[in-house]
Amino acid sequence: MTAGARKAGSPVRKVPAPGAVKAGRSLGARLVEAVSGGVLRAFLIVVGLFWLVPAIGLLLSSLRAPREMSASGWWTVFGKPSQLTFDSYRRLLENGDITHSLLNTVLITVPATVLVVVVGSLAGYAFAWMEFPGRDWWFLAVVGLLVVPVQVALIPIAELFGKVGLFGSVLGVILFHTGFGLPFAVFLLRNFFAEIPRELLEAARLDGAGELRLFSRVVMPLGGPAIASLAIFQFLWVWNDMLVALVFTKSGTQPITVALQTQVRQFGNNIDVLAPGAFISMVIPLAVFFAFQRQFVSGVMAGAIK
Repeated sequence: MTAGARKAGSPVRKVPAPGAVKAGRSLGARLVEAVSGGVLRAFLIVVGLFWLVPAIGLLLSSLRAPREMSASGWWTVFGKPSQLTFDSYRRLLENGDITHSLLNTVLITVPATVLVVVVGSLAGYAFAWMEFPGRDWWFLAVVGLLVVPVQVALIPIAELFGKVGLFGSVLGVILFHTGFGLPFAVFLLRNFFAEIPRELLEAARLDGAGELRLFSRVVMPLGGPAIASLAIFQFLWVWNDMLVALVFTKSGTQPITVALQTQVRQFGNNIDVLAPGAFISMVIPLAVFFAFQRQFVSGVMAGAIK
C-alpha cells in the first residue's frame, strides 16, 4: 500500500469550497469583513478631517485681516491665498494682556500637573503596597471625593483663600486644581500599581531596596504609561479651565481662557487678537497630546489585555 492510499472503509472528508464557506457565514460577519478594509479606513479619515475643520478654520481666520474676515468666510483663502498674513500674530504679541495671560496659563498648568503626578504617584503606591492603619477606609474616602463637583467647593474655598491671602493669586489656582485632581490620580495609579507582580517587589526588597528606592527604580518605570495618561488628562483639564480661573484670579493673574473672554466682552470686534489667541490656546494642548499619544494609549489600554 502506498503512502497516499487510504485504508478500506475510512471516511472521506470533503473540503468545502470557498464559496460555500462564505455562503454559510452570517450577514453580520460578511458586512464586518467588507468594511474592515479600505472602506473603513476611508470613513475614519473622512471623520478625522471633519473634526479638524474647526481647527483649520480658526487657523486660516487667524491668518486673515479683520476686514477680510468680516467680508467673507475663511474658506475663500483657498481661492485667494494672498489673504494670508501674520499681522494678527504680530498684534497679538504686542498685546500685553494676552501674552501675560499666556504666561500665567503656563505658570498654573505646569505646577498643577507636576504636583498631581508626584503626589498621586506616592499616594497610589502607598495605598497599593504599604500597610498602615485604616488603609482601605482612607482609600474609600479618596474614591468618594471623585463625586464631589467643583461648583460645590468654589465659595467655601474662595472664603478660605481670602482669609489666608491666596485669593486672586496664581498659587491659589494651582492648589485648587491640585486638590481636585488628586482623587482621580490616586484612584487611577493605585489600581495600576496594584497590578505589578508582588514577586518583583519582593525580589527588590531582598536586594536591599527601601520603599523610596523601590518606588523610584521599579514602580515608576513600570507605571510610565499610566502616569503619562494622568499627566495628559490633568494638563488638558487645567489648561482649558475657565470656571476656576474666572472665580479665583484677578486682572494680573488671569490665564488665557479668561483673558480671551475679557477681550470679547470689552472689544466685541477685536477679532484680529481673538482668533490667533484662541488658536494658540488650542494648539498647545493638541501638541502635548500628540507628543505623548503613544504613552496615552498604552496607559488607557493597560490592563485590558492579560
